[in-house]
Amino acid sequence: MMRALRQIALSGFVCAVLAPAALAQTPSPAPAPAPSAAPAQTPSPPGAAVYIINPKDGDVLTSPFKVVFGLTGMGVAPAGVEKPNTGHHHLLIDTTLSGEALKQPIPADDQHKHFGGGQTETMLTLPPGKHTLQLVLGDWSHVPHNPPVMSKPITITVK
Repeated sequence: MMRALRQIALSGFVCAVLAPAALAQTPSPAPAPAPSAAPAQTPSPPGAAVYIINPKDGDVLTSPFKVVFGLTGMGVAPAGVEKPNTGHHHLLIDTTLSGEALKQPIPADDQHKHFGGGQTETMLTLPPGKHTLQLVLGDWSHVPHNPPVMSKPITITVK
């Protein structure tokens, strides 16, 4: 019995002495990559363009009025559908996107209208005064493409 206890004690001593050395030689797992600050951007094909068919720059309108979207070089797909060379429209009202905002999902609010169902026109009601309108094509996750597919801003007046 004494001999068995001495072997257990000795093996515990060996484990206690060898364990730190064994642990030091065991490679630790690689740290997980840090989450990306911005989602990956979907590429846009050369020559892709989005534009406002109606109204025209400088038009004087009465609310509500119809805005018709145009697109060349790409197709329209609803939000959530990841398919190359497609996207869906976002209408910017009295605002712009630039810099880091072009690498993030487009906000959804009164100045950033989403057409994630694949719509290509809308009825818009704006208060009297001058307003700017601009289209931006977003990918399946509402992030502008790279390079961005954006229309030239137009200015309208609502009377």
